[in-house]
Amino acid sequence: MKLLYLASEYPAFSHTFIQREIQALRADNIEVATASIRRPQHIDRMTDTDRQEYADTCYLRENLFTRGMKDSFKVFLRHPVAFSRLKLRAMQWCLLNGPKSYFKAVAYILEAGILLEHMHGKGIRHVHVHFANPAATVAMIAAASGLIEFSISAHGPDIFYDTRENLLALKADRARFVRCISHYCVSQFMRITPTVQWSKLHIVRCGVDTAVFTPAPEAPASQEAEEQKRLRILCLGRICPAKAQPLLLAAFLRLREQGTAAHLTFAGGGEGLEDLRNMAARSPFAGDVTFTGAVDQDTARSLYDTADIFVLPSVAEGVPVVLMEAMAKEVPCIATNITGIPELIEHGADGLLAIPGSEESLLDCLTRLCADTAYRKQLGKAGRRKVLSRYDLAVNGKEMVKLFRKMLPDT
Repeated sequence: MKLLYLASEYPAFSHTFIQREIQALRADNIEVATASIRRPQHIDRMTDTDRQEYADTCYLRENLFTRGMKDSFKVFLRHPVAFSRLKLRAMQWCLLNGPKSYFKAVAYILEAGILLEHMHGKGIRHVHVHFANPAATVAMIAAASGLIEFSISAHGPDIFYDTRENLLALKADRARFVRCISHYCVSQFMRITPTVQWSKLHIVRCGVDTAVFTPAPEAPASQEAEEQKRLRILCLGRICPAKAQPLLLAAFLRLREQGTAAHLTFAGGGEGLEDLRNMAARSPFAGDVTFTGAVDQDTARSLYDTADIFVLPSVAEGVPVVLMEAMAKEVPCIATNITGIPELIEHGADGLLAIPGSEESLLDCLTRLCADTAYRKQLGKAGRRKVLSRYDLAVNGKEMVKLFRKMLPDT
């Protein structure tokens, strides 16, 4: 079986689960090539594995006009009717139903032409797209030619906010199948698709390598007692409005005002980083907050190993893989009660769920965990058990293999 995986940005620090999923498929003798709409950032911080993936990936937006015209013309010469159908569909979907932009339609056509030529050169007829975003629009337009097929891994929640512009119902209709990462994701597709299409929706959860994300060795009793004097709180992820890190910072500063000895580390880059730094700098506890910027996987694992508590205060998420990583590491987690997160964390049993958007609720959760070492350990161990039972990459990777072999028997 030969597939092409397409994403908006690959490989990306914020979406390492895509790379792990691809590795799991390759380990099961599925040939997987990779393509990306744009080149990733932070190439200098990539691991050797990341750099190899980067070198082997086709970037569709590279020299878009000249390369797009050239590749599209090649496709047209081989299949004039098919390419004409592709252009007609692209104009129809983008001008009448979706973004209503002529320029986007032209860009999508050029990217689709590059994608088709690349897949033709590799002898691949099926593209699987992670996220039902514009990358999936490109794949759907390319598939309108009839020369390839496409499928989607849908995460949410952003794609569910404007289903018309995202052409989401159309993508579900024309895709060979839709892989959903959670019941929440399935429910949102059910909301916008006819009942007859629900059979296209398949739940395969994301996962982490539980043989790699293992608990840190227990520190000697004397060292542990010393470290407990200053609890280490970690938040890892892109710093952006959807993840609501300012709420966590505000709650943490109140925690320090109450006298709890703690240090907060924000790991990740993003458009909100500078404002968050400025907010911390204005506080008398600025020395208790660290910003690492974007980190690679090796650094991320080291940060988990030294964390006492992991917090993700998001107001919009799918099912965050960083939570799975922290839980696999037996780091007790605080997240928010939104979208698919309650499928991963049961409040009070294997983590804590704060009220989304509530600084007070975050502070309550932090106070509760900071005050109770035994409870932190209890939640940490329960969190790893949850990941082992439902979010193990080795198991879920095989589920993806089964899904591809079932839905694409002739690929």
